[in-house]
Amino acid sequence: MQNINIFNAVKIIIQHTEEDFMIRLATAEDAHLVHRIMLSAFEEYRYDKVPSAALNETVSSIEESLKNGSVKALLCYIDGVPLGTVRFKTDKNSLYFFRLSVCPEARRRGLAKSMLLWLENYAKEHGITEIWCKVRMSVPQNIQLYKSVGYIICNEETVTHQNGFSVKVATMKKKIPLLS
Repeated sequence: MQNINIFNAVKIIIQHTEEDFMIRLATAEDAHLVHRIMLSAFEEYRYDKVPSAALNETVSSIEESLKNGSVKALLCYIDGVPLGTVRFKTDKNSLYFFRLSVCPEARRRGLAKSMLLWLENYAKEHGITEIWCKVRMSVPQNIQLYKSVGYIICNEETVTHQNGFSVKVATMKKKIPLLS
């Protein structure tokens, strides 16, 4: 397991709490935790006109992607309880993250921003110069979250969901300076 030394920065984000806070890379054996947190976070979209495809994912599909290395995931804990997760993949110059998830009862406590900071530091340590994600235009609070930490909208498009409905999405990116 790889540890990235960002705990001081993370503590700044959540310094107003007295909670025990930890972010770590997930293993394939953690797939059930990643899945449970993601379902909890995405449940609010179940009855949208175009429900999130996240709700159709299975523990086994997550486990397989973690096992074969095509995807990595983080788990974010407060007081030993897993309450946040995000999955990501990298290529030579970029890190793409998806399914950023925080359990509803743990929102507005800095978990999402802390996981984004962890990803930025991971990118820096691996010579990656750009982080990006896709976000539904119908979820302005997510767009605002990413903007608040320096992401910009670089593309807007309409994609066809697996159920045939169209979904407007924005691609948001942030440039990452290389370590000196």
